[in-house]
Amino acid sequence: MKLRQLEAFRAVMLHQTVTLASEMLHISQPATTRLIADLERSLKFTLFERVKGRLYPTVEARALYEEVQRSLVGVDRIARAADEIRNMQRGTLHVAAAPALALSFMPHAIADYLKTRPEAHVSMVMHSTRSIVDMVMGQRCDVGFARLSLSHPTANASRLVAAKMICALPAGHRLCERDVVGPSDLDGERFVAHPRSVEARLQIDALLASHGVEVKMQMESQISYAICSFVEAGAGVALIDAFSAWSYRGTGVVFKRFEPAIFTDTSVLTPSQRPVPLLLNSFVEHVRAFAREKLGDGNLAGA
Repeated sequence: MKLRQLEAFRAVMLHQTVTLASEMLHISQPATTRLIADLERSLKFTLFERVKGRLYPTVEARALYEEVQRSLVGVDRIARAADEIRNMQRGTLHVAAAPALALSFMPHAIADYLKTRPEAHVSMVMHSTRSIVDMVMGQRCDVGFARLSLSHPTANASRLVAAKMICALPAGHRLCERDVVGPSDLDGERFVAHPRSVEARLQIDALLASHGVEVKMQMESQISYAICSFVEAGAGVALIDAFSAWSYRGTGVVFKRFEPAIFTDTSVLTPSQRPVPLLLNSFVEHVRAFAREKLGDGNLAGA
């Protein structure tokens, strides 16, 4: 007893003619007749009575059909799942993201990606950039998104986008009337900063120093969302990544373009030996396109 024989049996039961059954199976009528005959020999009982060119199922055929239908529904489900996997509609991705992305941009990008893939599943964890690099190198995730310069030596790293830093001001601040904020505008201001372990902090310090600007750094946080909350609470001004500025929903922060531009690289990291899920490339391209759509070319390098 073979699967193809059972499929032919079900098709004939459904359509009552070999012609329609053959069309359903996309095979010739003699091939369908042969499959039914082979199945009857295997079962050692008759499935159909042949009367004037038509097939009439026997009592035994009707009893068998119930079991065949239940079994082939499962096979059909497997076939549909295989099609969905092949067409990148089904699958699982394990994603690791740095806090600046995991707490702001990535949930929106993932939700948008899944809108057209109801059978796909994405699991996201939040870690520091150093931990993400370790996870990728240790084959413990499918893809990592980190605030990481491409000069950093890691396997299979590529740039997602290079986004500008944005000036975050508490509502009502004197600089809110400006279209563009520059280094000299920040002289003497209280400043909420990233810790020195964050590359963006080193870029900011170098730029301010080159312009002879001194700020009062009283607060630090490695989480951009928390920095925005500090700004809203009146703790000072800040320079944060465009991802966090775009997604921040507080009403007490005003975001302004900052010049000269400071860019922060967001990189995509993939394991060098772990098998690549079929969904991965489409997911990364979606995230990249989503970033360009939501952040706008004005906040990205090369724009």
